Amino acid sequence: MFERYTEKARRVVFFARYEASRYGSPFIETEHILLGILREYPELTQLLPSGAADAIRKQIDDHTPVRQGVSTSVDLPLSNESKRVLAYGAEEAERLAHRHIGTEHLLLGLLREQRCFAAELLRERGLRLDQTQGGVLERVGRICRGTARSESRG
Repeated sequence: MFERYTEKARRVVFFARYEASRYGSPFIETEHILLGILREYPELTQLLPSGAADAIRKQIDDHTPVRQGVSTSVDLPLSNESKRVLAYGAEEAERLAHRHIGTEHLLLGLLREQRCFAAELLRERGLRLDQTQGGVLERVGRICRGTARSESRG
């Protein structure tokens, strides 16, 4: 399933699983994917207001019921919303004619899943799908011109 994912995008899913187990969640939810993206996609913090990453973590902490942590060796399934986020990420990569699915595509996938908690947190901070899509296109243009490091190498 993850063969088209860049190394960073795979780490997003790994960290999402880690976050879900840390919260004791029976599923990998969209907010866990968002936490993984915040960890692996530093460009996102540049799109958000200062201190937003910490505020997002706090909102997720406040929103998430306190449960006993789950062992990281337990294979947690994706929630239906998270499955759609990954599918939307793949669609975004295809729409942009990108061979690989990167962290930026997963971010776009989150924003497309409009009714999820993670997208709500991003919208509260001014991130919109259409603006973010434009930013991804601009970043890819810089990569093609050689002014930014390609994530597929990282």
